[in-house]
Parts: sequence; C-alpha cells; structure tokens
Amino acid sequence: MTDEKISKPDVSIIIVTWNGKKYALECLDSLRALRTKLALEVIVVDNASSDGTPEAIARDYPEVKLFRNPSNLGFAQANNTGMAASRGDYVALVNSDVVIPPGCFEKMVEYMNGHPDIGLLGPKMVSPDGTVGQSVNRLPTVWNYLCFALGLHSLVPRSKLFGGFLMADYAYDRTEDVEVLTGWFWMAPRKAVEQVGGLDERFFMYGEDLDWSYRFLKAGWRVVFFAEAEALHYGAASSGQAPNRFYVEMVRANLQYFQKHYGGLGGLGFLVATGIHEVVRIAAYGLLYVFNRYQRPASAHKVQRSLSCLKWLAGVPMQLQQPAGKQV
Repeated sequence: MTDEKISKPDVSIIIVTWNGKKYALECLDSLRALRTKLALEVIVVDNASSDGTPEAIARDYPEVKLFRNPSNLGFAQANNTGMAASRGDYVALVNSDVVIPPGCFEKMVEYMNGHPDIGLLGPKMVSPDGTVGQSVNRLPTVWNYLCFALGLHSLVPRSKLFGGFLMADYAYDRTEDVEVLTGWFWMAPRKAVEQVGGLDERFFMYGEDLDWSYRFLKAGWRVVFFAEAEALHYGAASSGQAPNRFYVEMVRANLQYFQKHYGGLGGLGFLVATGIHEVVRIAAYGLLYVFNRYQRPASAHKVQRSLSCLKWLAGVPMQLQQPAGKQV
C-alpha cells in the first residue's frame, strides 16, 4: 500500500465498515501486502461500528484515511463521503469483506486505460469455497421480476424472455458488457463519476447498485464485467447479523428503484410480484420442512424471512434502517 503523502493516487480505494472487524482488518491486510507500482490511497468510512472496528483501524493502520460517522448513515452516503475525500484518477468501491490479491488493481487499471469509454468495471467474485459468486444481473423490470417471482427463471434460465433478472446461469468466463454489476467491488474513472454523480443516498443499502449501473448506462458509459481479474469475497459479513431485517431492506430498496425509474405503476407491479414471490416461497419451503427433516432449519428460516417480508408489505412497522450495514 502506497504512502498517503503521494500527490496524486492512481486509485482511491473506498471501504465502508459496519462491524465485521475481522473481515475489515483482513481486507486492509491484503491491501497493505500489495507490491504495486500503482499509487494507492485507502479511505475507510465507518458507520458507527460498535465492535471496535474503527479503533483497531486507527491504531494499526495509520496510513489509512479514516472517517467515523456518528451514526449509521447507510452504504451510499458513506461511500459518497469517501469519494468526496478521494483524489485518485480511479475510484474503487470495495466491500469490507473482500480480500484483494496481487495484480488485481493493475489488471483493472490497465484495461480501463485502454478502454476509456468504460464507466464501471467489476472483477470476478471468488467465494471462500472456490466457486464463482454472482456479481452480474439484468436491470430489473416488472416482467422479469414476475418471472423470478413465479420461478420461471429456474425453469428456463437462459431465456431472455423468461429468465428473470438474476442471470444465475451466467458463465463469468469472458469480459463483456453487462447491465448491472453488484456493489461488492466497483472501479470507475473519476471523470465518469463526476458526470454521473455519486450513489443515490435515498438508497440506505441495497438497490444503489441497480441505480448506479442504470445511470452509467443512461449517461453513455459502458458497464463491463472483467473476467481477467478476481478477488475473494466472504459475503454477508454484516447482513448475516440480522438476516430477516436485511432481506426486507433489500425488498424495500428494490421498491425504491422501481418507483424511481418506473413510477407509481412500476412500484405497484413490483409489490404484486413480490407478494406472489413470498407466498410461493412460503408454500415451497413449508412443504420441504414437512417432508425433509434434514432441511428443516434452513426451510424454517426461509419461511420466517418471507413472513417478515409479507408483514412489511402489509404495513406492519419494522425497524429496517437502524441495524443496516452492507455486504453483498
């Protein structure tokens, strides 16, 4: 990791933390271990962690620029704080539970230097078990969300008409333009961010990746999955602490996206599709619970999660934003 006294970094790395100290410190260790000719600056924005994360960073990583929010201001606002303080030609928004291997940033910067029309670039996500994680989606519409709700995406995953928005069959074997890069790891040129603007802070967590990808595309920038670079992503380091609430928060964020880009009718269509989806899930996992005793703990959890969502859809108040962090 390069000394912070450099006059102009090549890459500014923005990391938002909310508890999950073990993962955040491992992420920073991986950055410190990099031996690169790139000039890097690392900015951490902590969303009022209560597990000693900012204290450990301040003590053990003096080269990091640390911002401590007095309360949890959300993923989007915290990243915007980091970007506003950054100076690099490129900004990289990296989740706190990501481990960066040698060569990752060099490959991404080299590719973006050669393709100046790219606004967002995302590397391959590698999970701890060695599998490739999902980091590419289609932009959601009422139709493809309904296909997802009805399970048609599982029956015909390769169909553009019925395949839904998740793209679960995506091969991740080549570099190509995509519609959505999930927000676990982005790299963007500063000039593109200045044109498109930062993350929409109305999205407390989740949904901002759909919105940002859409805005880059709308502004004429390419959104590209880059298969030649990869990084390790643990996943759910913060959201696993309150899975039902985070699940409902994700649905709420998707509703915001539909209302913002498709208006009231689009939002209504999304709500109907979501209601159908949760009812189908409750029925399916309820049957699995009854007939497969080995799957009962997982099935019970998923039924409870869908019930929480239906309660929220019915207007039952829930404290959604107080425990929120962000891990994809």
